[in-house]
Amino acid sequence: MRFITHIHLEGGRRLEHISRVRWRDGLMTGTSTRQQMVEWIEDGGDARVQALPVDARVEVVNARPAYLRSAPNGSVVDNLLSLPEF
Repeated sequence: MRFITHIHLEGGRRLEHISRVRWRDGLMTGTSTRQQMVEWIEDGGDARVQALPVDARVEVVNARPAYLRSAPNGSVVDNLLSLPEF
C-alpha cells in the first residue's frame, strides 16, 4: 500500500491543481507526477492518505486531465489538500 505524504500544487489550490505527490510504501519513498499516480492506481495500485478517523483511499477522478481525490472517510476536511506541500 502506498501512502501519499505530501502534495505539490500548481496553478491553484484545488484537487485538480495537485501536480506531484510524495509517497512511502513500506521502506520505499518516492515522488510521482499526478499522471504517474493516476496510472499506478488505474493499474490496480492502492494509494491512501493517513487520516482520522480512518485512512482515506485515493481515487482517480475521470476528467480531462484525470486527477486524484480522497474517498470520504468521515473527516470534515479533504485529506489530500490537508497534506503538507513541497
